[in-house]
Amino acid sequence: MSTILRRDKFKREKKIKVALFGATGAVGQVFMWMLYNHPWFELTRVVASDSRIGKNYGEEVHWILPFEIPEEILPLEIKSFDIEEMKAEGIQLVFSALPDIVAQNIEPELIGAGFRVFSNASTHRYKENVSILIPEANIEQLDWIKEQGYPEKGFIITNANCSTTGLAVAMAPLRKFGIKDLIVSTYQAVSGAGHPGLSALDITGNVVPYIGGEEDKMIKEFKKILSVDVDIHPFCVRVPVMFGHLETVWVEFEQDVTLDDIKDAWAGSSSGIDHLPSTPEKPIIYEDQHDLPQVKMAFYGDPQGMVVYTGRLKRQGRRIGFTLLVNNVVKGAAGGSIQNAEAFVSKYMDN
Repeated sequence: MSTILRRDKFKREKKIKVALFGATGAVGQVFMWMLYNHPWFELTRVVASDSRIGKNYGEEVHWILPFEIPEEILPLEIKSFDIEEMKAEGIQLVFSALPDIVAQNIEPELIGAGFRVFSNASTHRYKENVSILIPEANIEQLDWIKEQGYPEKGFIITNANCSTTGLAVAMAPLRKFGIKDLIVSTYQAVSGAGHPGLSALDITGNVVPYIGGEEDKMIKEFKKILSVDVDIHPFCVRVPVMFGHLETVWVEFEQDVTLDDIKDAWAGSSSGIDHLPSTPEKPIIYEDQHDLPQVKMAFYGDPQGMVVYTGRLKRQGRRIGFTLLVNNVVKGAAGGSIQNAEAFVSKYMDN
């Protein structure tokens, strides 16, 4: 299977050197898949736990993505966390797929050393001057890096929780209608729990109606991303599928909105910054067929896994309902961080 990037269209004369922390986990694997032949970024340093230092990536990773591991990344050496070596190598950007408990110590050290950090961890998402960036939803928050001291200092940009990402992308074009409140139910894939995550004994043939912290994250992050103060009523459920978070949404608007208004808003959505390699030409695709979208579509789209699919649009009373599908490990995780880095490069390094 080819990478999700349309390489030839976005070739860059000189690539930017980047490092990846947390390379062997579920999200780290997606970073590796997307970065190994990225048209803008050169993956120079692959960092994992101390026990793996000096070993080849292919020997240490338990590959869980639904396609063969790219041969090019098999021999890459796993290296240590060494700031001076990273500076000597000319690394400018750092991607973090670290667990929260590790990120809370390492990410500030990276920022303090002047690196530009793009993190999938939730540790810093709720700090006042740190954006939870989704280019399709809040590209203006890219400028918050100046409040962290850029360009004189390093900075961090986070991406949202995976379930929040799909909701924010779908709702961003509808903000203009005035969002009064939201009722959301999510049906989340087991890969969202990381690797190793849930025991097979706990999830096989089962549905778990609770994911710790997930509902609180959705409430806080959605409000921060879209700069809205609305009531959100989520239930988050773990289901026995590998990839793809399906969500059902009921929304009440301040304005009188038709179903065609919603479809037109989705059709006209954009990334906020054109010409980013990891951004689809159509970030939201509405599926008219009544039983779509389905989780088997998680890696559909161009680039694969970066499209948010919506469907089953209907009205009931004062509310409008729909379903959505987001790839939790691509758009909802690693791909979101890479897209954020592309947005930064496009605005601040290429101009």
